[in-house]
Amino acid sequence: MSFQDVFKSGFLEKMDAVSLPDMCITLALSFGIGMFIFLIYKKTYQGVMYSSGFGVTLLALTMITSQIILAVTSNVVLSLGMVGALSIVRFRTAVKEPLDLAFLFWAIAVGIILAAGMLLLALAGSAAVGAALLVFVNRKTYLNPYIVILTCADSDGERRARAFLDRSVQKCVVKSKTVWQGQLELNLEVRLKGDGTDFINALSEMEGVDRAVLVSYQGEYLG
Repeated sequence: MSFQDVFKSGFLEKMDAVSLPDMCITLALSFGIGMFIFLIYKKTYQGVMYSSGFGVTLLALTMITSQIILAVTSNVVLSLGMVGALSIVRFRTAVKEPLDLAFLFWAIAVGIILAAGMLLLALAGSAAVGAALLVFVNRKTYLNPYIVILTCADSDGERRARAFLDRSVQKCVVKSKTVWQGQLELNLEVRLKGDGTDFINALSEMEGVDRAVLVSYQGEYLG
């Protein structure tokens, strides 16, 4: 059979190869798992400003991907056209949080798996991924690193402040040190022993310490 005979065969006529029950089940499950992904994203979000639009995008992406894969698997000619159409699509929106990439791939993967008919894999896999994200992302905040910005009047104040921090926190590491006109500014990464931050109040009142600031550290910015 030549390539021309393939296009003259029944491939062009199989426009409704996907049955209505299969379409309904796939779309219903993609909506349900998409909502699950949306809720996990909302529960584990740790960025600066939460965007509900991105969560809705995850839901829509799951359903859209399942529809595309259903169409591709039902018609060979249509699949060739979709490959060409999708190859010219370009996305310019920047992903600000690294974890957002995981949610995007999760939504796309679920749509593909559901349309391929592997319903148990989609359900079990989504439950496992959601549980892993809840466990590792929502760990206690005091285990996350913090930055202490410390301004001291002299070296004696620096030594006293460092000794106090070593007793008050679980870990203290100097990240940078700036000295000008007899004053010192230190940026220290610390890991807290618990949820309390009262030590920063006592630190700011110590002799030789002009200012003490505690901020959370997200890896790319302070805030």
